[in-house]
Amino acid sequence: MCGISGFCNFNQNYLQATPHWESILSNMHKSLSHRGEDGYGTYLREHVGLAHARLSIRDIAGGAQPMSCTLGGNEYAIVYNGEIYNTDTLRPPLEKAGYHFQTSSDTEIILYAYIHYGTSFVSLLNGIFSFAIWDASLESLFLCRDRAGTKPLFYSIKEDTLIFGSEPKALFCHPALTPKINLESLREVLAIGPARTPGCGIFCDMQEVRPGYCMTFTREGILELMYWDLKAKEHTDSYSQTVDYVSFLVRDTVRRQMVSDVPVCTFLSGGLDSSIVTALAAACQKEKGETLNTFSFDFTDNDIYFQSNSFQPERDDPYVRLMLSQCQTNHTYLECDPTALVDLLSASTDAKDLPGMADVDASLLYFCALVAKKNKVALTGECADEIFGGYPWFYREEFLSRDGFPWSADLSVRTLFLDASLNRELSLLEYSHARYLDTLKNAPKLDGEASDDARRRFVFYLNIKWFMQTLLDRMDRTSMYSGLEARVPFADHRIMEYVFNVPWEMKYQNGVEKALLRDACADLLPQELLTRKKSPYPKTYHPGYEALLADRFLKIIEDSNAPIAPLIDKTLARKFVFSHKELGKPWFGQLMAGPQLMAYFIQINYWMEKYHLSI
Repeated sequence: MCGISGFCNFNQNYLQATPHWESILSNMHKSLSHRGEDGYGTYLREHVGLAHARLSIRDIAGGAQPMSCTLGGNEYAIVYNGEIYNTDTLRPPLEKAGYHFQTSSDTEIILYAYIHYGTSFVSLLNGIFSFAIWDASLESLFLCRDRAGTKPLFYSIKEDTLIFGSEPKALFCHPALTPKINLESLREVLAIGPARTPGCGIFCDMQEVRPGYCMTFTREGILELMYWDLKAKEHTDSYSQTVDYVSFLVRDTVRRQMVSDVPVCTFLSGGLDSSIVTALAAACQKEKGETLNTFSFDFTDNDIYFQSNSFQPERDDPYVRLMLSQCQTNHTYLECDPTALVDLLSASTDAKDLPGMADVDASLLYFCALVAKKNKVALTGECADEIFGGYPWFYREEFLSRDGFPWSADLSVRTLFLDASLNRELSLLEYSHARYLDTLKNAPKLDGEASDDARRRFVFYLNIKWFMQTLLDRMDRTSMYSGLEARVPFADHRIMEYVFNVPWEMKYQNGVEKALLRDACADLLPQELLTRKKSPYPKTYHPGYEALLADRFLKIIEDSNAPIAPLIDKTLARKFVFSHKELGKPWFGQLMAGPQLMAYFIQINYWMEKYHLSI
């Protein structure tokens, strides 16, 4: 994994002021250096500049970037962030076609595949990636992002200049772009956040290449192309055939994603998904005579304060220990205390350049920093719930039938202490519903499908395009903030494509959520873990955490110069602080209730202050 950035303008000659533009590239790199501190490089030509921060995972000695080559008198250059898992099938045809590889890196394979096949080569890639390729012969800059959107790629077009980077902070190093927000930005943050409308960069004049899309920038302007999306197809396999094929896909994907020239570890939560990944990864390591490193996360004193509820019925720790009794690994237990959690709300906002999932982001940022001290690459169990149907909104009628995003079932919670006039002007409910309807309009449909089945198909599509993207953003920023590469086997596009079209009765066999995945991996796990009910990412139940949040939030409320002061009603905000915070229903996902709402506004305040944002 790496950080990429750059700019392109066909009406400007960057070589006429080389030191100036090299300095800008250097600043763009420095802003992303946390994503990779193993190497640094720039590439500057008449109309284009590229910068790269490298985290060395494959071909440690030979994979430096930007990587360039000259073939047939034409020059090409690439900056790339990600991992390609099917290089073993991509490389032989290119060698047969006469390409001579100087490295064993996947970067060189991407570059030669572009030269040989043209832009259509992206459909051949299996992996997580975002990259930019400069083609001097065509005078074009080609940008591309992976199908699931695992790797980020933001861009802006200002004054005929295309500016791009792995994170918004890199774009702000270019003199043409200044951080600004408008009412639309606030609608995203307050109505949709911590999710984002696909392609929306929140800041004014900033977008993000959408998952499954590529773009070509030339003198004529920018051409955007969707190269991949989920498609509705009839599923004809029997249940046993479906189980067998899912079993193959999961095993093949994990094995592919173990490729690395540095040691790989896994996050082991004690849940179904991470345990499956860990069992398969441990077996791969054992074949090589090595022992897998594993890490589990919890919060200080959760053994004392944990409160069972319908979303999180039990603690993870007993299941982690059960898994370890069967699967021999080098395991490390990690804990985060309330003070660190509150203090890291700012750092997690820095990592994302936006307010995020409050303490969920902050804790994962903390844990990833500790994991990064031992490993550079981690496999996670993310995305299985979105793809196999693990959340309550897939099977509980009150969520399933909701005319809106099921993970934000009660938008009124978001406005409990918003300024009334601002609330009216923003029309948050209408904005959220409009984004929901946009997705409904574009979702794939199967002719003749029963209405209930069509509804569930849409809810799956909605989750993959919105909720899963939020979790992938979280995982990328919190891991890469410490130079840790997080891989997500369940988001393999082959798994997404196949399981998307499997009927609900198979996914929910015998009334058990994710029954298909459980049956496909039944031989890998202890029975108690195999039948464990879904439990989300852990959160702290320590009363000290809420007290620390309340204290910090009250100080912001009382500061008339606080950036969020125009957004909130101070009287209502004070009342909220001294009320019961759990609110009965989370306002986002399964974990974000009253305390997280305070934490979210603390993040918003810090974000606005850092970037000098106002309306």
